[in-house]
Amino acid sequence: MRRLSPFIAIAALSACSGPSAGPEPSLAPRPAEAIDPRIPIPGDIPAGPADAALLGELDGLVSQARAGVGPFQSLEATASRLAALAGPVSSEGWVSAQQALSRLVEQYGVTTRAAADIDALAAQRLKERRWIGVADQRAIASASTEVGAIDDTQSAAIARIREQLAR
Repeated sequence: MRRLSPFIAIAALSACSGPSAGPEPSLAPRPAEAIDPRIPIPGDIPAGPADAALLGELDGLVSQARAGVGPFQSLEATASRLAALAGPVSSEGWVSAQQALSRLVEQYGVTTRAAADIDALAAQRLKERRWIGVADQRAIASASTEVGAIDDTQSAAIARIREQLAR
């Protein structure tokens, strides 16, 4: 086996080291590392007033949902009565009950549109401003909760009538 000459070995090793690309990065602590992670983050962020324009839009959407409650209840009474009297599937009574249920579902759209518009309003604000203030968040949550309660009641009524017609 042939041995490399010591000069060739040194030349080969020196080719592996090149000029330095600059000073090495410091290993000293960075300013962010000096922050104590055990410091509590304040829980109460000052709320300030809610945006008046937002409150107006939310009030309008909640009012739409509230205004749809009366017509929904009237249509629900009719659909419930017809569902109770409906005969077997595809009978004339059953078809009449299904039509009444369709009108009820159409009226339910008033509530679902209001709920969707509240969500869209929040999403739009978040997209435009990249932040929703605490007071605005509370106003959106309150409107969403109220319309959600109306939605829950109406969707339960629709489900009950559908179940009654499925028998």
